[in-house]
Amino acid sequence: MDEPPIIDLHSDAHFMGEALRQALRAYEAGEVPVGAVVVRGGRVVARSFNQVELLKDATAHAEMLAITMAEHTVGDWRLTDCTLYVTKEPCPMCAGAAVHARLGRVVFGCPDPRGGAAGGLLNLLQHPSLNHRCEIGAGVRGEECGRLLREFFRARRAGGIKGATE
Repeated sequence: MDEPPIIDLHSDAHFMGEALRQALRAYEAGEVPVGAVVVRGGRVVARSFNQVELLKDATAHAEMLAITMAEHTVGDWRLTDCTLYVTKEPCPMCAGAAVHARLGRVVFGCPDPRGGAAGGLLNLLQHPSLNHRCEIGAGVRGEECGRLLREFFRARRAGGIKGATE
């Protein structure tokens, strides 16, 4: 008799689902739908979504906010035993923050070949001249993540969403 599969609550797919929930919050707020969570020891220690328009802050990307929150939660700026899950490949700013925070891993959903800094346009996360390199996981629930972004920009072009310009 076949038994139903056991849900692995510590899998990359599970934690990307948490990041997707954050991306939906961004979408509902009229922000570019990118969400991020930071995980340490199998537990989410920080979660956020893009808030550039809400905060009127160009640096308020989901990753930046989640990294800052994780540093406060952990009580240290070094996040070597943490993994960042983000629905879209990080931009150069966010990839730089991941390296500076010494994140152990960065896992993203959909690639950004024109602006991504985890192997798309360039790879800052593993640049040989930097003092830290992050392990990269790519394409986790990538179709879902990409679909959400495409839907957002389609709706914005049609005039259904105002504000966000990333």
